Amino acid sequence: MSRGDMAKPLLGHGSTEGDPSITPASGRTIGVLGSGDFARSLAIRLVCSGFKVVVGSRNPKRKANLFPSAAEVTFQAEAVKKTDVIFVAVYREHYSTLCDLADVLAGKILVDVSNNMEINHHKESNAEYLASLFPACTVVKGFNVVSAWTLQSGARDGNKQVLICSNNQEAKRTVAEIAQVMGFTPVDMGCMSSASEIENIPLRLLPAWKIPIFLALGLFLCFFTYNLIRQVIHPFIREQKNKFYKIPIEVVNTTLPCVSYVMLSLVYLPGVLAACSQLYYGTKYRRFPDWLDQWLQHRKQIGLLSFFCAALHAVYSLCLPMRRSHRYLLIETAVKQAMEKKMNIWVEEEVWRMEIYISVGIIALGLLSLLAITSLPSIANSLNWREFSFVQSSLGFIALVVSTLHTLTYGWSRAFDENQYKFYLPPTYTLTLLVPCTVIIAKVIFSLPCIRHRLLRIRRGWEKGRYVKFVLPSATGEYSSGETSSNV
Repeated sequence: MSRGDMAKPLLGHGSTEGDPSITPASGRTIGVLGSGDFARSLAIRLVCSGFKVVVGSRNPKRKANLFPSAAEVTFQAEAVKKTDVIFVAVYREHYSTLCDLADVLAGKILVDVSNNMEINHHKESNAEYLASLFPACTVVKGFNVVSAWTLQSGARDGNKQVLICSNNQEAKRTVAEIAQVMGFTPVDMGCMSSASEIENIPLRLLPAWKIPIFLALGLFLCFFTYNLIRQVIHPFIREQKNKFYKIPIEVVNTTLPCVSYVMLSLVYLPGVLAACSQLYYGTKYRRFPDWLDQWLQHRKQIGLLSFFCAALHAVYSLCLPMRRSHRYLLIETAVKQAMEKKMNIWVEEEVWRMEIYISVGIIALGLLSLLAITSLPSIANSLNWREFSFVQSSLGFIALVVSTLHTLTYGWSRAFDENQYKFYLPPTYTLTLLVPCTVIIAKVIFSLPCIRHRLLRIRRGWEKGRYVKFVLPSATGEYSSGETSSNV
């Protein structure tokens, strides 16, 4: 891996180029205590970044062949003497084995890269525990959110952020410079009290996905139970027909588009509620309720789950003709038609309905695919804000409209057929139309000039009940200024 393959992000939020107070960290000697996978990956990355690396091990002869040839592998005491910055890549329970090096470690910077097996497993963080063992050293917590794979493959293949905290500003600055040269983005998380939170981050499993996943599972269970009653339980009770074979494929395939369709509408519903709140209160500075704020923050995950269900629905639909039950039904229908001597079974309306239904569904899936792809960080970072907003907002709303057409062509005139109401329960697709149609109608209302103009002024800083100087484009395209209030 060449150094040219590594991105060189900025330190913090601003550029450090031309700052004379920051000296290049590359070329200095860095120590690594430990010989595990992470220590080996860390040594490889440091060497590729231009650092001189000294690895301290209890068995240097046996572990030397695991590290790059440019790294010096020696005993721990010898390694500590040759550098002032040392990465402690050992587990918490082995910290006590380093106590014999306390005198040699005095005055040096120790970078704790360890993690726990459980969240808040200990009362104090690993970094704080290390600092208590070596009070003469300066301990910095960092690099624990970066995996060994990321260290070896490059920052562009993983998370670029390196979270750093310490009670010593100069020590944090030194470690931040090292992280920057390695191609990562150092993020200052404050004093050592933040170490517990930093150590908990790698242990959390998809924290931003919990609410969307539970929402999707809840919708799936509700629609699955509803479809099970209509498609399996009803014929079993009323007609004594055993149709439990439909559960694995047909019932699931009927449920997936319902979940996908409702989830897609839930991506744009919070925006509608936020706009209603701004119009009602006449300001954009009033804080949204916590539930709405959380909803707005989870729209990306909800949209991706919507695409996932839609993709599964497409695969399940392609597999429907492959079922043995479907073949039996086709043969049975053909035999009945032959016995009844029906030569022409072509139904023009059904043919057109199915053609339109499939075509619109393919378009909807294509739009959802585009939304999912552009939500990926690697793709989103290549788009400017207007392009990203156009895809996620405008094309997303078009995807919702097309999905609505897909649902309507599926239903066609079935909503008015009394035979479709099993146990007096309406067809499933009629229930799914409630939320999406509400969103579409609200979007149309917000696009009316009188409402759109007022909402635009609010989002530009106008507040009800206060005189605010504003600038708006005139009919000729020129901008005119004026003052207004809620009474005007």
